[in-house]
Amino acid sequence: MEYRRLGASGLNVPALAFGAGTFGGSGPLFGAWGSTDAAEARRLVDICLDAGVTLFDTADVYSAGASEEVLGQAVKGRRERVLLSTKASLPTGDGPNEAGSSRSRLIEACEAALRRLGTEHIDLFQLHAFDAGTPIEEVLSTLDDLVRAGKVRYVGVSNFAGWQLMKSLAVAERHNLPRYVAHQVYYSLVGRDYEWDLLPLGRDQGVGALVWSPLGWGRLTGKLRRGHPLPARSRLHQTAEYGPPVDDEHLFRVVDALDAVAEETGRAVPQVAINWLLQRPTVASVIVGARDEAQLRQNLGAVGWSLTPEQVARLDAASVRTAPYPHFPYHRQEGFMRLNPPIGKG
Repeated sequence: MEYRRLGASGLNVPALAFGAGTFGGSGPLFGAWGSTDAAEARRLVDICLDAGVTLFDTADVYSAGASEEVLGQAVKGRRERVLLSTKASLPTGDGPNEAGSSRSRLIEACEAALRRLGTEHIDLFQLHAFDAGTPIEEVLSTLDDLVRAGKVRYVGVSNFAGWQLMKSLAVAERHNLPRYVAHQVYYSLVGRDYEWDLLPLGRDQGVGALVWSPLGWGRLTGKLRRGHPLPARSRLHQTAEYGPPVDDEHLFRVVDALDAVAEETGRAVPQVAINWLLQRPTVASVIVGARDEAQLRQNLGAVGWSLTPEQVARLDAASVRTAPYPHFPYHRQEGFMRLNPPIGKG
């Protein structure tokens, strides 16, 4: 397994991480992803560790906390071998202080996560969403207290807009508070919005990307084909409306390119899609999930080899979308290109 620095921090993380969203399977919010119990989870963790996957990501809203509990049981007795990442800020109840990133909320969320995970510290504690109602100084000073208390090692965010992340980094710099070293983002061959603002921000500010849903909300598993109906057992029947949207023509253009590259390389379509992500700037780790051993082993096959530059270029061309303002139309002009080289250069 390849290991990479997480942003500008000194923490090394594996190129692939494991997402424990399918652990637990209870509760009203994020509770329908899977029902992996502790015994099954321990087996999946065994396979991950054998392959060098040592980073495990979860959140307090996954299965109403059950995901953290199951993950904690699965790594029990080998805590020193793993990195635990969890997230807080999204609503966990209807109470006035059961959502957001206030001092009260973050302290309680961290303490609860520590209990559920069965650990004394969290390696990476992330804000699951930006809280516009809480001053950034309050958020960062609370995280500073948690770091100084030894309960949190590193801090990051997830799903922040560019200005939200940049303002937070500026406040951290001004007051000598913890800087976010990770941004957990949606990024895939059918969802490349990350590249326009967040990627150059991350590269400039030393914020590493942890990629969620690298297969485009299940659309790049190799089961969807042009002219073929969605398989009856596909989760997309129930979940498509909750995930990042993509029109059919764009999807099938990408799938056609993936099929061609997969045939050339002898790899599965999901492996090609994940390998493409691993070659993108700022990507520290791609989070993969799995409901069973076979799915996990297939995802693990995305590392240990690399697409050729020509294959990457073909996938780039198939997945490119018109740039949003202010990037379009200036990004095609020579003067703009001299000042802003393509993302693949450096």
